[in-house]
Amino acid sequence: MSEKIYFNTSGKFSLKRSLVNMSTRLHHTVAPKHARNTARKLLLTPVRTPAKNDEPKGLIKAKVQSTEGELSTYSLGEGPTWVLTHGWSGTASQFFPLMEHIAAKGFRALAYDHPAHGQSQGTQGHIPAFIAGLEAILDTADEVAGIIGHSMGTASTLECRHAKAENCPLLLIAPVLNYVENLFGSVARSGYSMKLFSEVVNEIEVKYNFPIQSIDPLKRLSQREHQTIIVHDKDDKFTRFDVSKDASESIERAALVATTGQGHGRVMKCQEVMDSFDKLITANR
Repeated sequence: MSEKIYFNTSGKFSLKRSLVNMSTRLHHTVAPKHARNTARKLLLTPVRTPAKNDEPKGLIKAKVQSTEGELSTYSLGEGPTWVLTHGWSGTASQFFPLMEHIAAKGFRALAYDHPAHGQSQGTQGHIPAFIAGLEAILDTADEVAGIIGHSMGTASTLECRHAKAENCPLLLIAPVLNYVENLFGSVARSGYSMKLFSEVVNEIEVKYNFPIQSIDPLKRLSQREHQTIIVHDKDDKFTRFDVSKDASESIERAALVATTGQGHGRVMKCQEVMDSFDKLITANR
């Protein structure tokens, strides 16, 4: 499903939204089992988007096994490893320009496609799957120097309890720090039946023993001991800039770099991201 549902911040009236609400509620009432199956496919199936950038010279492709299936990885450069984790319906290829910058600075850049994304196995995407994928990557990575996340990849990074994720600096690009509020609010604004959506969420909670209300990236960020730099565009239409701004003002170890005109996706390869990476590696030498 498009990120336009999961990260939709529009509150305007829409006839289409009203029709979606009516049809999904009716479907749930008349054929609840079929409605849940349909909702599961619709809400948990990310769009497998094509590569966003050309492959850098010297890129090494490999596979890593995870509890969610085989993950495709992409490595560039040598040295301490920076892990890069993309967002919903994204791919590792979005990071290729940043990976070239990281490699040029004497580090290894290691990106991967999340379960059910890009060239990785899997049919369903959600926070538990994102975290499981990141844990599998961290298990195989030596000397993790830091993690870079984009959008939903930032939430899963902050929620990850892996020791290598806990003890390193972070670069968060267009983060979704208010994940639960954003998720439920966006689905509600799409018009989709909230009762039906909640049942799908409950299935995931039970399967993974992962209560969704326990997800609080903002709180987790406030508890971190290592430095975090947030790069967020003021006009981001999918994740809220004001939440990042408030976080940077209230959390001592979090700094905000604001951009304009980069949106939610282009910001991943803007100069401010490159400069922020340079600042992090300088501070942690």
